[in-house]
Amino acid sequence: MNKELKILILSTTLFLVAAIYYSLFIVPVAQAATNIDSTYRWAWNDVIGWIDFYSTANVNVTSTQLTGYASSSIGFIALDCATAPSPNCVYPYKVSNEGNGNLSGWAWSDVIGWISFDSASATSSYPYQVTISSLNGDFSGWAWNDVVGWISFNCADINNCGTAPNHKVKTSWQAGSSSGTLTSSIFDTQVAGGSAINTIMWQGSKPSGSNVRFQIASSNSTSTWNYIGPDGSNTTYYTPTDAGIPVQINLAQHNNKRYFRYQIFLESDAGRTVSPRVDDVIINYSP
Repeated sequence: MNKELKILILSTTLFLVAAIYYSLFIVPVAQAATNIDSTYRWAWNDVIGWIDFYSTANVNVTSTQLTGYASSSIGFIALDCATAPSPNCVYPYKVSNEGNGNLSGWAWSDVIGWISFDSASATSSYPYQVTISSLNGDFSGWAWNDVVGWISFNCADINNCGTAPNHKVKTSWQAGSSSGTLTSSIFDTQVAGGSAINTIMWQGSKPSGSNVRFQIASSNSTSTWNYIGPDGSNTTYYTPTDAGIPVQINLAQHNNKRYFRYQIFLESDAGRTVSPRVDDVIINYSP
């Protein structure tokens, strides 16, 4: 009996989608290429003037740090010791991003020395910080150097936009994951009395920081659909730990139902640099 049941379940494993390709189509950001806007590229200091974050074509914002180096009248300003014009990490430094656009740490200039991007790093009694908007990628706030003083990243910080050459630094990077949802077609088990959905599994790839989740809907009618997770609500999800690993479906919500569908939710990493790829979705069910 058990052997026949096992064979029956395996023989009715339903390959719902064959050779499909679901992805957010997020192109990974190349570390050697800039994601700074070609127009909004300027920071300002009253002593050294404009600081250009675009012309070197290598300043890049990620969810963890800034890399590359900006140009100025006093030469290059390195944002990370490993990607400086002459890489040297004997004294490690970098401008960090905690994932939401709040910058910290240090940049370096061979002429004026250290540039602090937040007061906590510099242990200053005067609070300051350079931040990146999660809505539009605009930099704002101030950095500090002991030789030349304040460096402004947005004319709005000094209420001087429109009355002088407007300046700000802007990036295409934005904080937070990007997500996409796909709803499957209706699948008919062709079992008049309904069937039981056992597991769901997907095949593809899931880069670090990205995610693939599912909700299942089952019904004896092709017009009524309620997508739910393990607890029977629409706020929870079936989340296989990785590709090729099945997750058990809660039979309390999906037993003796003839028809079913699924929704698949794909999420990029926080920096929107990589996304998961789903090639196949496999649902195992038994009469």
